Amino acid sequence: MTSFARRALLASPTAPARAAEAELAELGDWVSPDDADVIVALGGDGFMLQTLHAMLERRGGVVPVFGMNLGTVGFLMNEWRHHGLDTRLERARPFQVSPLSMTATTVDGRTHSMPAINEVSLLRETRQTAKLEVSVNDRIVMPELACDGILVATPAGSTAYNYSAQGPILPLGSGMLALTPISAFRPRRWRGAILPDRAQIVFRALEAAKRPVSAVADQREVREIASVSVEVDRARELTLLFDPEHALDDRITMEQFVA
Repeated sequence: MTSFARRALLASPTAPARAAEAELAELGDWVSPDDADVIVALGGDGFMLQTLHAMLERRGGVVPVFGMNLGTVGFLMNEWRHHGLDTRLERARPFQVSPLSMTATTVDGRTHSMPAINEVSLLRETRQTAKLEVSVNDRIVMPELACDGILVATPAGSTAYNYSAQGPILPLGSGMLALTPISAFRPRRWRGAILPDRAQIVFRALEAAKRPVSAVADQREVREIASVSVEVDRARELTLLFDPEHALDDRITMEQFVA
């Protein structure tokens, strides 16, 4: 069990999250995120991703985050309760998540590097089908994929956009990444691949001027890309805290049995 003496409280701008923030604010002293041992985040999965990205930028991902769901799905969150927070934090199970690192080069030669916790996705920008070359560890594994897009998902993100695109659910600790096409046209029967998380994946946009492609790292987009490189960033690690009865690994496992 861990005791967190200095706690920061963050809430999404929605009315339910703000109301919950007001309730918790009266229960103790709170510090700024930069001074905290733990962050309590109130909102949905989107707000959790924003919070985690802020930790990567400001604190290197070293501050654990305990989320409570005041959003819609709340897959990355715990149940909202205003009482018993001290005990819940002491009993919480930690899960370490390494983000992806995306490096995107645009057609005009600019380079953008950014992390992704759930997935990196490439998406066609116009009505024209995207055409992509796919390489794994400097080997071209698919010379031309015609599709609406493709994504690389972490285990933590495999139940999100990846699952909606018919990609596989990856257990935490599997050491794997999901490579999942979005509406593949050719080769039509290709359904994706499961790759070791030490792989470096490179996408090159074919006919980039005629068929522009954007790259999205979670919620941040780079448009008109020429190429994108994706790999796990092992230098940074995030910690999510969960109630033992609602731990993230159990949720991911049970998601495979949801009808």
